[in-house]
Amino acid sequence: MNKPELITQTKLAFNYIQKLYFEVSYLIKEMEGLLLEETEEFVIGRASGYAVTARSSNGLDSALVNLWMYKKLAVFFIPKADTHLVKGQTITHFEDNPKILYLRIVLDDKDIPEPSIYYGVLKDFKKKKTLPEKIEQLMTNIEYNENKVFSDYGNIDYADTSVSFKGKLARANLFDINTSEDIVKKLITPGLKHFREE
Repeated sequence: MNKPELITQTKLAFNYIQKLYFEVSYLIKEMEGLLLEETEEFVIGRASGYAVTARSSNGLDSALVNLWMYKKLAVFFIPKADTHLVKGQTITHFEDNPKILYLRIVLDDKDIPEPSIYYGVLKDFKKKKTLPEKIEQLMTNIEYNENKVFSDYGNIDYADTSVSFKGKLARANLFDINTSEDIVKKLITPGLKHFREE
């Protein structure tokens, strides 16, 4: 490949990734709006403001370079009555025995055939130490311990020295979600059914 082709391919690659990130953000925002209309009035969990949770790095070690771009993103939704919004962040205490709708988008991973969305419920949170103080602080920990937390998406039973929780997530192909109807049919309806049955 000559230099002009390399320049063009680089621009196309970054343009495509940026468009993919925008589409994922639109999907999350649409889910947020639809879930707010439900009886529970779900709000998006705000660990550090209005953002997704992702594992990242800017390190130069080869294992860390792999984390320069977000490949896995997560958000959670919680009934409005089960959290408090303070200075742009939600505060959800372990002691209130919260149950959350969890959404994890995996854009690339060696274990999946195509970009996927994992959705479902996380519950039975129990804190063993002073920290973390709230569920929102746990979200980054989940991403950094993904291999232990998500060894079985269908039956999550995680415990470490700080916290334990359980859950169950189902999977949908990201590129099969193209319309609002798809979001409702393939993500929200089954997710809410599971949430309300638990």
